[in-house]
Amino acid sequence: MRVPGSLQGRLALALGVGLTVLWLATAWATATLLRSEMNEVLDSTLEETAQRILPLVALDIISREEEGISQRIATLREHEEFFTYIVRDDQGRVLIRSHAAEDADFPEFEGMGFRQTATHRLYYDAALQGTITIAVAEPLSHRTEVAREVLVGLALPLFIVIPLGLFGVFWIVRLSLRPVRRFSTALSSRGPRDLSAVGDGTLPNEIRPVAEAVNDVLDRLGRTLEAERSFTANAAHELRTPVAAALAQTQRLMAETSDTIAVGRAAEIEVALKRLTRLSEKLMQLARAEGGRLRRDTVSDLRPVLEMVLADFDRAVGRARIQRTLPTGPALSDLDPDAFAIIVRNLIENALRHGRDGTPVQVALSRDTLRVVNDGPPLAAETLAGLTGRFERGQSLADGSGLGLSIVQAIADGAQATLELHSPAQERTEGFEAVFLLPRLPQSV
Repeated sequence: MRVPGSLQGRLALALGVGLTVLWLATAWATATLLRSEMNEVLDSTLEETAQRILPLVALDIISREEEGISQRIATLREHEEFFTYIVRDDQGRVLIRSHAAEDADFPEFEGMGFRQTATHRLYYDAALQGTITIAVAEPLSHRTEVAREVLVGLALPLFIVIPLGLFGVFWIVRLSLRPVRRFSTALSSRGPRDLSAVGDGTLPNEIRPVAEAVNDVLDRLGRTLEAERSFTANAAHELRTPVAAALAQTQRLMAETSDTIAVGRAAEIEVALKRLTRLSEKLMQLARAEGGRLRRDTVSDLRPVLEMVLADFDRAVGRARIQRTLPTGPALSDLDPDAFAIIVRNLIENALRHGRDGTPVQVALSRDTLRVVNDGPPLAAETLAGLTGRFERGQSLADGSGLGLSIVQAIADGAQATLELHSPAQERTEGFEAVFLLPRLPQSV
């Protein structure tokens, strides 16, 4: 039998099996004790019957005029006779027998007291100085039947009591472990960014230290992540001003100097500063994805957000470079519009940067899905699996920070959404496809 994995199942199984064994053992012990007591009562009945009949039989025999006559006592009505008797004289002749008594069931008198054969339990007694003896017999089958009826009478209630008891054990265990189930559900159902405390005062004393330890770990982890996000956001924010100033001075130097060598070096500095600017922007987006509130209490249409981002790319790379498919109706979602804009911008930038030169990028928005597809050679499975890691750029030699897909993945985790990456693209032999499944709306929306 497979042991249940849950604590509730194990407790219910252990208590149920234990109580069942205890009930059965108690019933067996009770039946054994009752059988012993029943044998004592029936033996006493045999003895009492012999002692009651023998004096009457002795008076009847003494009053007889003829000796050695055998007499069978007639019955008033037909009935099942459990006790039969035979009266003999000192020569072994049967003087009186009950109506159902058979001579073969009564061995010869060997002394007063109890005796047992293969089929009967007998009691022997004597009167008139041993000249008259009586043997009272009871079939052993009668005792066996009585014992069986007693055992059945004890067992039948158990067929009702045991299921009710097992149900009661299961219900009590389930009721007692309800706070533990709430604690487990609270841990398993929360999102990856939810580090709030779990548990309440209803937890059992045995589980409360576990909840306190978990809350302590969550608190320390939350402070650590908050410090990390704060440092990332502050560092990226503080870098923007000096980097912008350095970039302006570099561009001014390039415009004012006539030294070709200095202009070349200034151009290299300009490229490095622009890369640093983009990196600081990505770091700010990453901090926003990991620490911001990514879902709102109300829903909004995401089409205008997508059209606004696409308009920026149209001015930068031309409208023909991006093929778009928008739904005819609103694409409603409770995802924060700023977070959705970050998703769109990073996926399109990734497609433009790493796709085959000159080929269009396809962007499609439906009611619950955003798809971005670009051409290019397919990626290896191990490379595809690691693309959402930070500063991971796969096999591409194109310029980039390696943070775009990790930002989108962070938003997906924080918003209970899903990011799927396919290479080759679905229904194609090559290319790359990013599919962002929008978070499900609450049932009340």
